[in-house]
Amino acid sequence: MHALETLIVKRDVALMAFLLSLACPFASQAGTIMETSGKAFAPPAFFSFCSRQPSLCSTAGGRKVVALQPGLSSELKQVNRSVNSRITELSDQATVGKEDDWRVPTVSGDCEDIAILKKLELMKRGWPASALLLTVASYHGEGHTVLTVRTSEGDLVLDNLTNSVRDWSSTPYSYFARQAQGNGKRWERIGAAKPVKATATGG
Repeated sequence: MHALETLIVKRDVALMAFLLSLACPFASQAGTIMETSGKAFAPPAFFSFCSRQPSLCSTAGGRKVVALQPGLSSELKQVNRSVNSRITELSDQATVGKEDDWRVPTVSGDCEDIAILKKLELMKRGWPASALLLTVASYHGEGHTVLTVRTSEGDLVLDNLTNSVRDWSSTPYSYFARQAQGNGKRWERIGAAKPVKATATGG
């Protein structure tokens, strides 16, 4: 009887391994990229920010897509979580007395300020500006800004409303536009989600 039970367990393990081998290819294609379609208007305060912080406005660089190794994936999560914990979300009106003012926050700031700080932190760690794109969306009728990171696993979003780093198409937002790669002062409209395998990993 013991030998029979062992045989059944081995059969079940083999079946599970087979099913996992079938599931893995689908899992690897789970990520999506943003399909862009033409020019979009940049947020009004963005150009003033660019004049003051041209390096953080920039999306220049050779690599448009970062190969997401496990260490880099952990780094994304760590930066997202760290900035979210350090910066208290407050409106520009409350912090600097203006309706809209993009800047690098130190203690408090709104969603775009927090996204800018995340871009800065990642650039300090060697991430290319060309893969770090400020992105605007709407949520419950209100404007919202996140940082999109272009990776081999899809376009991932660093968001001040959650410590999770998620594929952009798995978020609850309606996306409008993001910075163009190679020319950070130009913005592009965001369209449909494409499976990551449908595009070349180089760009």
